[in-house]
Amino acid sequence: MLDVGRHPNIKLLAYSELEKIEGEAGNFTATVKRKARYVDENKCTGCGACAQACPTPVLDLYNEGHAQRKAIYSWFAQGIPSTHAIDPDHCRVLTGKKCGICQKKCEADAIDFEQKDAILELSVGAIIVATGYDVFDPAKIPEYRYTQLDNVITAMEFERFLSASGPTAGHIYRPSDRKVKATISDLEKKVKKSQKALDRFEKNHGIKSDEFYSAYKAGSLNPGEDLEKDQDKWAKKYDAHIENAIPLEDLKEKAKGFTTAKNIAFIQCVGSRDLRFYPFCSGYCCMHSIKEAIIAHEHDNDTHSVIFGMDIRAVGKGFEEYKIRGGNNSNVSYKRSRVAEITKNADESPVLIYEDTQKQKVEKQAFDLVVLATACGPVKGAQKISDTLGIDLDRYGFFKTDPANPLDTSKDGIYVCGCAHSPMDIPESVAQASSAAARAAQTVIKKNDKKAS
Repeated sequence: MLDVGRHPNIKLLAYSELEKIEGEAGNFTATVKRKARYVDENKCTGCGACAQACPTPVLDLYNEGHAQRKAIYSWFAQGIPSTHAIDPDHCRVLTGKKCGICQKKCEADAIDFEQKDAILELSVGAIIVATGYDVFDPAKIPEYRYTQLDNVITAMEFERFLSASGPTAGHIYRPSDRKVKATISDLEKKVKKSQKALDRFEKNHGIKSDEFYSAYKAGSLNPGEDLEKDQDKWAKKYDAHIENAIPLEDLKEKAKGFTTAKNIAFIQCVGSRDLRFYPFCSGYCCMHSIKEAIIAHEHDNDTHSVIFGMDIRAVGKGFEEYKIRGGNNSNVSYKRSRVAEITKNADESPVLIYEDTQKQKVEKQAFDLVVLATACGPVKGAQKISDTLGIDLDRYGFFKTDPANPLDTSKDGIYVCGCAHSPMDIPESVAQASSAAARAAQTVIKKNDKKAS
């Protein structure tokens, strides 16, 4: 991406949206809305001091909701341009409240709360649609209980768990355990605050809180004038303190047994090859699961992964060898099965119910973590893009192309590549992107030749 950002013949319009397209192949006029970042790209150095100072936490969608960011943020560290943006839906200033801390902290004077959206008109010869894809929502399959069971996650969530810059710093901690630790942290703050209040009462009256409370409850307290004034408040504070302190100790004891997930199940074809949702194969999921299982084993050699699938479609060059290597070297097992249901046991471990096709019997097996290989679906805004560009979609919602010219859409001069075309893996997407660039160049050259003649 750095090479693209520095290339003299490439102009990046990040955080922008195509509003309208007019004209014909070789002579299009594109109307583009550049959204207000409320940060001057030319001044911002990407140092992050503003984000550190910002007091407003927001759920981080880049980390699949397993972490928080600030109202002023960078989408991810390697983004181009290397600048920040302010979320207008959560920024205190932009929602009519008082703040402006980020503006005070920015030494580059890059924060501009008065910045407005800008409309640009571009003259272009050809257009390439490379919108990527959206993953299938596994909550639509109720038997897998995604969102109901903490330790059932998607492959994209697991990808972030494996990343050193992710919410778990590369450690495969179970979401249920992380939730307990977050509760412990919250309770510790409450207990610390209530203990300070109890300490003040103890200092003023020279008696320990537990001794006071026992006497107070037994009715054997002989309070002086000062204590009589404070006794009800003290008892109420002690009640609140105990209400948090006891579950805190219980949770701390429970957390002592927490460790990283070592027994992991991958369930393939979640939403794909399924007549209820997408009847097609998503193409990359099998290899993606194998890759994640191998990386999980690299993180911890005690990790064992089981991949449940109707079959493993390792069709690319070297893919079958990669699959075998995962089984031989990375403690990965392959089980031919369609998982019927996921439940849980007492320690929040997901329990898979499936048919073992070799034994021809229904089995139950508990895992530390379950990873759902979700289907590759069309982007949610595909219909809007289709209407804007005047091109057709296929019956699944991907951009329709000419069978004889698989990069050509229904409108001359507009081409498509990658998962905007159909589900495909990275090598195929890269190859198709090169082909789409060549087709776009042909259109521009053809138009220039006509002008010259």
